[in-house]
Amino acid sequence: MNIFEILGPVMVGPSSSHTAGAVRIGNITRKILGETPVSAEILLHGSFSATGSGHGTDRAILAGLLGMEPDDGRIPHSEEQAKAAGLLWKFISCQLRDAHPNTAVLTVRAADGRTVKVQASSLGGGRIMVNQIDGIRVDFTGEKPTLIVQNEDKPGVLAAITYALSAQDVNIATLQLYRNQKGGYAFTIAETDSDIGEEVLRQLREMAGVLQVIRIASEEER
Repeated sequence: MNIFEILGPVMVGPSSSHTAGAVRIGNITRKILGETPVSAEILLHGSFSATGSGHGTDRAILAGLLGMEPDDGRIPHSEEQAKAAGLLWKFISCQLRDAHPNTAVLTVRAADGRTVKVQASSLGGGRIMVNQIDGIRVDFTGEKPTLIVQNEDKPGVLAAITYALSAQDVNIATLQLYRNQKGGYAFTIAETDSDIGEEVLRQLREMAGVLQVIRIASEEER
């Protein structure tokens, strides 16, 4: 247990689950998309739906989509910030099967038309868990340096990814692979003990079978 877990996050808002965690859900969705979205449809499940408005969950998610962190003083005014940025958004209440009570599903669109769908849950104390990306089950928090590689599900790709990290002395703390079907598409997710440098990202992006590479910095590096 670290000091963050004991004291809780430095944050703006009344609730670490409904506010700080919601900011991080929006923020990590923005990083997965690779830029601030131009539109967002946001489904709120469970207590996010029931009490989220009073706790500022809606404003917190918008703040995260704009790149804010939980301690940003602009969070209470994120709707005005979103309008100024040209972001269009819609919140919808929903019921999800077997989902954590504080769960949101964000479908976001980039200026070039690319879309990403992210399902994530706020676990308390400002911590989150990303549960799905584009319908493929994943499980990661984004607290450690995290590499997300979308790749074709074929022999040799996973070995090439791990070799690229090893060659640059990046030690893997956890490694997970999720796929939609045999021979389809997969997400390879590596949480590492150190930052993932530009050379690793360049090598991965040039690999056959690799479709997208996303790097998420650790909490300490933000």
